[in-house]
Amino acid sequence: MPYQCDVIDPARTVMIVVDMQNDFVAEGAKLRSAQAAAMVPQLAETLDICRAKGIRIIYTAHVHRPDGSDMGLYDDLYGPIAERASLVDGSPGVEIFDPLAPRPGEHVIKKHRYSAFFATDLDLILREWGITTVVVSGTTTENCCHATARDAMFHNYKVVFLSDLTGTFDYPDVGQGAMAAAEVHRATLTVLAFSTAHVMTGAEFVGRIAGGPVAKAVA
Repeated sequence: MPYQCDVIDPARTVMIVVDMQNDFVAEGAKLRSAQAAAMVPQLAETLDICRAKGIRIIYTAHVHRPDGSDMGLYDDLYGPIAERASLVDGSPGVEIFDPLAPRPGEHVIKKHRYSAFFATDLDLILREWGITTVVVSGTTTENCCHATARDAMFHNYKVVFLSDLTGTFDYPDVGQGAMAAAEVHRATLTVLAFSTAHVMTGAEFVGRIAGGPVAKAVA
């Protein structure tokens, strides 16, 4: 029976906003996820509720050095990355999409792989804060969000995965058939709900935060 997170303790919970960067969300971006872009207003409201409730927020940004020294196999997987047209550290494309911009004191973790835990100091920060529950939002559902959720579970954090505050893109046929974003998203949620996380909507998450309901987001 998958575990449940019925009550969210703000003091021991962190919201991780995965890779909501211009290169993944802005209109015209080569790696854009339309699903992720569509959820921006709801995610922004949820983040304000987290702030009002005292839940810490950490952002991640997937970046690579211009010389490719941290690239690994991404050159072989994604054309815009290989061409240095996307996810170049220091470029405007890797900045967090402005409607979701971090507030003063909120950290942005630079990462070079799908998981926010791989070769970063994220776990160190969470342990310093006494975090026991990790909430995952952002993009893409099946890659960076999924990998971050799995690694969080591997590090013994309970994971809440937000079904309507994560999103992905359509998959072309590279030998196994094409999949629409909605199919990829649903399949990932099914797997995570069985094996890794308590999958819930953003509204369900807000309703489980200890301390009572919030009438509206804080401006």
